[in-house]
Amino acid sequence: MVRHGQRSGRDLDAHASAEGKNRAAWEAIFRTYFGRAEPVFSLEALLKLTGELSLARERTRRALTERRFRQQVLHDARQAQRLGASGAPFIVIAGRYVVAGAHDSDSLLRLLRQAWDETHPVTFAPSGHAPACGSDGRAVASATS
Repeated sequence: MVRHGQRSGRDLDAHASAEGKNRAAWEAIFRTYFGRAEPVFSLEALLKLTGELSLARERTRRALTERRFRQQVLHDARQAQRLGASGAPFIVIAGRYVVAGAHDSDSLLRLLRQAWDETHPVTFAPSGHAPACGSDGRAVASATS
């Protein structure tokens, strides 16, 4: 849990996510903290990342100081605890698959495929009753007898 007066990368990540920059923010925070061994726990440290992320500095300052994403960050932390998070990395896929600790890319890919297959089941329609896609990916009208 973040102590009073301290900010976390999660606050910035939530703000960046709302701006469509989730992945870039996560990578910047990770690179800063683990790659360059620089802190990401103060407002000024987080604001240094705004240029790299193409986020408006003052808008980001307001979002962080007003704690606009506090409830989301706390909800995510509670969910992670319920799922068994006790350290990093901890990845939740589709709200129900958990990857705790470091894993090789083949293992992660296998889990992603399993999650996709289980959350996007293939349904078959009777022949001639459903649209199909041509080689260009566009819908092809179904043939009727």
